[in-house]
Order: sequence, then C-alpha cells, then structure tokens
Amino acid sequence: MKFLSVLAGASAMIASALAADYSIVHAGRLLAEPGKAVLTERSIIIEDGKITGVLAGYVDAASTGATPDDNVALYDLKDYFVMPGFIDSHVHLTSELGPRAKLSVVERSDADVAVIAAGFAKKTLLAGFTTVRDVGASGDDAVFALRDGIERGDVIGPRVFASGHTISPTGGHGQRHGYRGDVFDVIQSTGVCDGAAECRKAVRDQVRRTADHIKLVSTGGVLSETAAGTGQQFFDDELKAIMDTSHALGRKVTAHAHGADGINAALRAGVDSIEHGTFSDAESFRLFKRYDAYLVPTILAGVTVAEIANDPNSFFPPPIRKKAKQVGPQILDMARRAHAGGVKIAFGTDSGVSRHGDNAREFALLVDAGMTPMEAISSATIVGAAHLGQSDLIGVIAVGKSGDLVAVGGDPLTDITELENIDFVMKEGVAYKAP
Repeated sequence: MKFLSVLAGASAMIASALAADYSIVHAGRLLAEPGKAVLTERSIIIEDGKITGVLAGYVDAASTGATPDDNVALYDLKDYFVMPGFIDSHVHLTSELGPRAKLSVVERSDADVAVIAAGFAKKTLLAGFTTVRDVGASGDDAVFALRDGIERGDVIGPRVFASGHTISPTGGHGQRHGYRGDVFDVIQSTGVCDGAAECRKAVRDQVRRTADHIKLVSTGGVLSETAAGTGQQFFDDELKAIMDTSHALGRKVTAHAHGADGINAALRAGVDSIEHGTFSDAESFRLFKRYDAYLVPTILAGVTVAEIANDPNSFFPPPIRKKAKQVGPQILDMARRAHAGGVKIAFGTDSGVSRHGDNAREFALLVDAGMTPMEAISSATIVGAAHLGQSDLIGVIAVGKSGDLVAVGGDPLTDITELENIDFVMKEGVAYKAP
C-alpha cells in the first residue's frame, strides 16, 4: 500500500501529488450537515472522489479497504473545523470589473477570455468554493470550455454550472452598451430577443450551446451603460415564453431583477430564483414563498458598486454611478427583510463585479443581514445544493456525496470571518490547499 501522510503544518504540495485512490481526513470538529450539531473526532473516507464513510474516531489506512497497490492519503485536520465545500450561486468567471473592463471586451479573443477565466476559477476554488453557478459569460464558448476542462481535470477550478449568454430584450441590461454599431454586431451574438417567439428561440439556442440553466434579465441593471432605470424590461408574455421553454427543456431559470415590478412578474411567470432582488416588497416575499423560489441577494455586489460609485475618482460613467448609489445600499436591508420574512436564501456573490477569490466576504454580510453563522454556512452548502438541484452530489458530508471539503483553524460559528481565510480545500477527493 502506497501511503501518503499529510500532517497539519506540513509544506503545501501540488494537487497532482496529493491525488490518491483513497483519502482519509481526520477532522477534529466536523459540520457534516449544516444546521445540525458539530461532531468531534471523525474520520472521512473518500474513494475515487466519493465519500464512502464518516466514522467515529481516527481510523487508519486499513479501514479503507485499500489493496497494496492503492494510494492512500491521510490528512491530519485534528485541530481544524471541517465543512462541506462551499457553493457560490452567482459568479461571472470570464470577467472582473475594473477601469478597462469595457475595452477588454473588444481586445480579448475567446481564447484569451478562457485563459483569464481559468485563473479566476483557480482563485475561487482556493477560497473554498468547490461549486459555482456562472450566470452570464463573456465570449462565445469560453465558459463552456472552462467548465468542461475542469470536469476533465485539465484545469484547476470549482465544479461549474454555466448559463452561457444572458437572455435580454434589445437594449436591455443583458445586452452590451456604449459601442459603435459595427463593433456591437461582433461582440453580441446570441441571447437577445423581442417577443415571445424570439424568446423561445433564444432559450433553445442557449440549450443548444450546452447551457446548464437559463439566465434572463427581468429588469434593468446597475452596470448597463444606459439611463433606463431598474424596472421591468421583458413583457409578461415574453417572461412566460422563457420560463415555459426552459422548463420544457429541463433547465432551471434565474432572473436578474432589481425593481419590484420585474421581480414579481418573473415570480408569477414561474422563475426558479431571483438574483439581487433589491427593491422586493411585501408582495415579492409572498410570491417567493408561494412559488417556492430562491433569492440570491449578492450583497457583496451591492457593497462593491456603492464603493466604486462613491470614489471621487470612480471609473463609472454617470448613468452607472447614479444607479450604483441608489441600488447598492439597498441590498443589505432587503436581504434582512427577506430573511425575516422566511424567504429561502442561497449564497451568491456576483463575483466578477467583486473580485474573484473574495467570495467569502458574503458570509459576514449575510450575518449582518440577520442570519446566524450556521444559517449563512447553510446558504452556501445544503441550501445552495438544493437550489441548484444537486443535493444528491454536494452540500453535505455524507456517504455517496462528492468528496468536497474545506477547513479552517478557528470556529466560524463564533466568528464567521474565519471563512475568509480557508486553510484546506478538497474537491472530489483531491486536496488543492493544505495547512
């Protein structure tokens, strides 16, 4: 039996050296299922990427059933707090906001975008996020190439569920703004539709492109360079066509939505989740619960755009700066009211607006919005898995689930900011970061 012992305090090793047929994690404290009690002195056994045992005490390699030809890796996390890998339900891996973001769209090839996205994906994984949902990507096929490359093991990154291009009306938030007409024709290829028939076709086209889910813009947005406000943009018949077509093709649907009119219209049309939800009202919260929909508040995005807009040297043009000052400060209060009202909240950051790798800042913001630390962790694990329809694979540490684990030295149930400095990251039984 080939045995690799990885002790707390040992030098970090490259991921390929840590790959093993079997992995044993000795967890001093284990939050196997967020929302339930923390366990102590447990051993997690992982075989070929899947959890095969969660046992009391600290077991040795013989307990795995490994043969003499198998590799067995032992991770000594007796002094650590171990949890399921985190899920970020709202990222944009192919971009990051900055002064040159608008120009980069016409400077970068699809290959450039994919390579840059690979760097962002690695940062995200090392921050403890083993699964993400990408909800709108630059380039044509870069995000799908990244998703597939990670799945094959060619690229280091989290498990990715991708929507491809955002479904948007002409001139809507999901469409590019501020470019010359002939440039626009090159950079905007699919996803734009007007009228129910075109919207059905736009959904079918994203599914043809292998989209895992559908993202649409139900309202205007902050970062579109147009003074169109944040109210409803698609008409009700267009929203219904998008939902019905997506669901008929087995795809969940999420809607970018700030204004209450667009939030409520999307919920009535059958959307599965709302991104941002800034100006949700009492009717919105009633509809969330009636239709069993999720809210992904992205508080960090609101904080980020407000900070940039209030900077005297802000690179935002006037239409964006005005909306950022209006929208940004509202999201935290909305999340507080939504949580108090019993709305299901899934963790999401809008990373790409905020910096990739800073995803865990959202935890403290959720606590500021009234969640307990346990509820905030649950939003990024067990709730996030249910939201993505992936509860059979991720979200808890249990037999049959993917070997996705993270660990910190402190107690995040006492100080949630511990999660901003992850010490150990494992995805599918492979350790990418060790103490």
